Amino acid sequence: MEAKRLLRSNKNRAIGGVCGGLGDYFVIDPVIIRILFVLGNIFFGVGLLLYLILWIMMPEEPINIQ
Repeated sequence: MEAKRLLRSNKNRAIGGVCGGLGDYFVIDPVIIRILFVLGNIFFGVGLLLYLILWIMMPEEPINIQ
């Protein structure tokens, strides 16, 4: 069994793949995570900063060439 890793998505990416990667890891729709980032930015001012930190820290998913 392969260990689950937190990676930026290549398939579910709107900007950097962070929300898609989080959605794959937690098995939820990336749109929900995108909404949470927007709400976090509007109400707490941390959504954009958190997104940028995760974009830098999360490795990108390897590209599978078939």
